[in-house]
Amino acid sequence: MTKLAPLPRERAKRIVYIGTPEIAVAPLQNLVAEGFVIELVVTGIDKRRGRGLNTTPNPVKAAAVALGIPVSHDINDVLQLNPDGLLGVVVAYGNIISQSILQHVPMINIHYSALPRWRGAAPVERAILSGDVTTAVCIIQVAQQLDAGDVLASAPCAIEETDSVSTLRNRLGQLALPLLMDICKHGVREQKAQTGEVVVARKITAQDLAINWSENSGHILRQIRVGNAFTFFAGKRFKVHEAATSTINVAVGAISIHDGVVVVGTRDGSVQLITVQPEGKPRVLAIDWARGARLSDTSAFSDR
Repeated sequence: MTKLAPLPRERAKRIVYIGTPEIAVAPLQNLVAEGFVIELVVTGIDKRRGRGLNTTPNPVKAAAVALGIPVSHDINDVLQLNPDGLLGVVVAYGNIISQSILQHVPMINIHYSALPRWRGAAPVERAILSGDVTTAVCIIQVAQQLDAGDVLASAPCAIEETDSVSTLRNRLGQLALPLLMDICKHGVREQKAQTGEVVVARKITAQDLAINWSENSGHILRQIRVGNAFTFFAGKRFKVHEAATSTINVAVGAISIHDGVVVVGTRDGSVQLITVQPEGKPRVLAIDWARGARLSDTSAFSDR
């Protein structure tokens, strides 16, 4: 097996930062605030957002430009950097990093799960959807196999019953910062191979988010907490953004108003809808939608 570049045992002299989405902004800003020299930021390409033709930079690129740091969209530019005292910090980059780059520069990665559970693209989403009650954030060595590198530091994190992907991810992000700073300041002091069952966190698909009201309430609420869960009403897609537990018994899929709240029947009872979004319309309070929808005794959601 080809060896990886050796991990640092002292403060990183220079850093190449590799990441793209919003969650990767805070670590970059913290590294700069701590006085680290960020030689280059490698990030995803500019994309079209919204209906216009213009492209806009992703969150990491926007932050790097504001900080005056050189930006590249080509990961192979890392090979042009002097590796002496250089450390790669990877946060939610979303692309495979080649073996030649990993031999050239040691790289560490923030991963938002209790590895080896939930290796892959959607660790936070999968932890919530599966009903996990705990997770973790890990700093790992980047290896050729996805999220399979040695664990260099970790911190546990409880998953609350009300956690959305956003709230859990933000909490994990805060836990990651001191772990990352410690390694960048002092080098790697602990290195452990991952042990336990490997579970892959596949990307979330529409099938994962399609609500089947004959499922139990807990599963449906977890789908809603992941974000963009949907059902159908009168043949049109209907998103459910927020919901809560309910003790009212209603027929599966049936929509009912009880004491000023909207409930929908499930296999084991019902869930209370809080905010919803009919197709082609803005997000609204469920009770406001229900009052305007002129519901009848036979009103129900369906799977198509």
